[in-house]
Amino acid sequence: MVNLLAGPKGSGKTQQMIELANQQAKECSGNVVFIKNSHRDTSSVTFDIRVVCMDDYEAITNIDEYIGFLYGMYSANHDVECVFIDGILKRDHIKSSDMPKFVERLKKISAECEIDFYVSISASKEDLTDIDLTDCKVLN
Repeated sequence: MVNLLAGPKGSGKTQQMIELANQQAKECSGNVVFIKNSHRDTSSVTFDIRVVCMDDYEAITNIDEYIGFLYGMYSANHDVECVFIDGILKRDHIKSSDMPKFVERLKKISAECEIDFYVSISASKEDLTDIDLTDCKVLN
């Protein structure tokens, strides 16, 4: 399942994502990964969660490379059950126009690998109209 958390910048999406990730770490039997853009504000993520900071992977500059990164993460650890992607649009080369393709590819990975994705997007729900929300859940 792909879960989307949309809202304007500064509306508390990151904190909601951290709370959801901490809850999933307690409830799921597999591993939880939290992908964020920088090393800031990671102290409130429970130690059970693998935090990945994309600032450490500057070579990932587009959706295809990001998807390849996710597949690589899963191939290294088949116990990954939940992946939280915070602030995907904060990546310099990823735009809102990339989101329909990105979400479709996440849905494919989710079905193939049985991973639940949680993605925060700095946009209003109305801005998500280009995304096929079949097999997605909008959390807010």
